[in-house]
Amino acid sequence: MNIARSFAFISLLLMPSLAIGQALTNVSSTMVRYNTRKATVKPQGELKAQVDAVDKEIADAQRLGKIGELRRQVAKGLALLDGVAWTPALDFQSSLALRSERTMIDSSAPYSLRLEQIYSPSIELTPAITAKVTLRRRVAPAAGGASAPAPAPPRELGTFDGVSRDLRESPLAMELDVTGVEDGNYVIETELFDGTTSIGTATLGVVLQKGLDAKLRALEASAAAATPAVRADILYPSDFIKNINRGRITPGTFNAASEIAAAEAVVAAAKGGKDPFKGKTGDMERHHPLEGANEIMPYRVYVPKAYTGATALPLVIALHGLGANEDSFFDSYSKLPPQLAEKHGFLMAAPLGYRVDGFYGSTIMGSGDAAARRRMEYSEKDVMEVLRLMKTNYKVEESRIYLIGHSMGAIGTWAIASKYPDIWAALVPFSGVGSPALAERMKGIPQFVVHGDTDPTVNVSGSRTMVAALKKLGADVTYVEVAGGNHTDVVVPNLPKAFEFLAAQKKKAAPAGTSKQ
Repeated sequence: MNIARSFAFISLLLMPSLAIGQALTNVSSTMVRYNTRKATVKPQGELKAQVDAVDKEIADAQRLGKIGELRRQVAKGLALLDGVAWTPALDFQSSLALRSERTMIDSSAPYSLRLEQIYSPSIELTPAITAKVTLRRRVAPAAGGASAPAPAPPRELGTFDGVSRDLRESPLAMELDVTGVEDGNYVIETELFDGTTSIGTATLGVVLQKGLDAKLRALEASAAAATPAVRADILYPSDFIKNINRGRITPGTFNAASEIAAAEAVVAAAKGGKDPFKGKTGDMERHHPLEGANEIMPYRVYVPKAYTGATALPLVIALHGLGANEDSFFDSYSKLPPQLAEKHGFLMAAPLGYRVDGFYGSTIMGSGDAAARRRMEYSEKDVMEVLRLMKTNYKVEESRIYLIGHSMGAIGTWAIASKYPDIWAALVPFSGVGSPALAERMKGIPQFVVHGDTDPTVNVSGSRTMVAALKKLGADVTYVEVAGGNHTDVVVPNLPKAFEFLAAQKKKAAPAGTSKQ
């Protein structure tokens, strides 16, 4: 099997993330965008020659661990694929980055940040460089095709002169006054001028909340006095914000105000040593400390309304795709999975998997460097800890535990199932790729596999080859290949059939005297 063909971006997925105060978009997601764009454009002739040259530079940068240069070449490749000439001005623009020790900000105090460059661009500048800094509210896209509200005028935060032409050697340090700014999501925009000519803009998304630090200290004090069952649920906002500010993770869809409010609600409901989650049904978010990682992980849970704990229920563990999170199988896919869990009487849990690009322990693309191996290790560990917690907190039917996933989650489904084959009663991978060498370990697990034959992100050969290897071993595999289907549109139409498939599967009891794998 040509794995590079099946999963075009695999060799570049596990580049280490940058340890900075403001985490840039992870390289995995950037490479997915680039390779999907290539698969869509299908460059020919001179354009193909230019893109091939870029790919060679990307491979060299990866081999040498030059992450800034890798980002530069990806930006160049995307420009070429979009029909835009790669000029010194665009090279300079792509080099700029705003960085800070904090992006979740208590607006009661002055705010410091730096304008830097992630690589040295090929542009000639005069010494007369200035920077103008503004703050504008981040407006969410309007739902349902409605017109977006007109943005409020930006607020000027200052103009700085004497800006170095080499911002790698001499970053521009700035202190900004954000007091009096209304709480919410904002973008800090720094525009550079060479004389009167605009030469580039860097932006940084931030969240401003007055009194943020005091609220987090109050939650930490409440957690110390709370029952251990809910301590992680109370501490989660503080822990997550610290990791955003440390540059370990990007904010993603994290909403500081709502997460703090949720934690404060847990504090109120847990007074007197109570566990407010005990006996609760429906959709909820939970949290747990991940041993070794020293971080608190979120996971999403669905409990059928009829659940009382008197009868054991089947359990579905759902693994999200690259760049998504624990909310994916609850809030995306037309919100079908929790509805189907309710219909079939399934418990359902969706872990984060440590990072949005953790790959759940899969090494199909190679083990990468030490940072990548750590990310994969803790990603798998997070999944298995969520499984343990679900079995601890709820009455789970051991013979009916299922694993499903989309894209990266499908890769994780096949990887984890092959490592722990005795656990799973059935698997459902959507739009994935697996290693045929692992098929032997999964041949006893019934599977429902779905893939679109025009998938530009993960080539359909990824599922075809895996299904062929499983069927050759006599495995019970239902394969649905969707004509004209792409990477994501194959999921929702096939979810009802997938859950019906799961409902019909029950793990056979091991013969007496047989040890578990």
